[in-house]
Formats: sequence, structure tokens, C-alpha cells
Amino acid sequence: MKYLLMIYDAEGQSPQYGTPEFEQMMAGYKAFSEKVQSKGIMLGGEPLEPVATATSVRMRDGNVQLTDGPFAETKEQLGGFYLLECESLDEALAYAEEIPSAAWGTVEVRPVADFG
Repeated sequence: MKYLLMIYDAEGQSPQYGTPEFEQMMAGYKAFSEKVQSKGIMLGGEPLEPVATATSVRMRDGNVQLTDGPFAETKEQLGGFYLLECESLDEALAYAEEIPSAAWGTVEVRPVADFG
């Protein structure tokens, strides 16, 4: 089954670019990505640009409404994701624990719906 592992954190709470902590975090992401790729379960994954670059689109009464920023005001924002093919939710949760941002943010794991 496919699982989407969505990585959330509050901007400014993760290690800052140019610091040794940032380099350690990036090494952790590289190791995690290589692990799930080598197992053949990584179907996709990308980091996202900061939330300030987001635009939300809504259709209301036939009119398009564009709003700068994310859909909802929250402390944590979606910063990236992994799409994995796992045998079970337990397996997907075990991988989520290994994502570096889980140490200070949140990794939401959600099964991908299969309508086929």
C-alpha cells in the first residue's frame, strides 16, 4: 500500500542553514532517502519551498479566490514529503520515525486512497 509521509515543522525551529546542525540534518535526510531508495519502496519525495511562497486557490460561487500563503494558519507548515510503498501502516510509521524532522516537528503518515 502507498503511504504519504508529510513532514511538518514550524519555520525557524529546525536547524538553520549554514550551521553544523543543518549539515547533520541534511546528512540524515540523505541517508534516509538512500535507505528507502535502496529498498525499492520510495515512489517519490521532495522538499518544498518556504510557506511564504504558497498560494491557495478556492472556488466560491463560480469565482476564483487566490490567497497568498497556506490554506490554514498553523504553527507548523508542510515542508516536504515522501511517498513510500509499504506492506503495512506499522512499516510506514517505523520509517516516519527515522525522518530527521520528527525530532522537532511532526511527520503525518496517511494511506493513499486506491479508487482503482
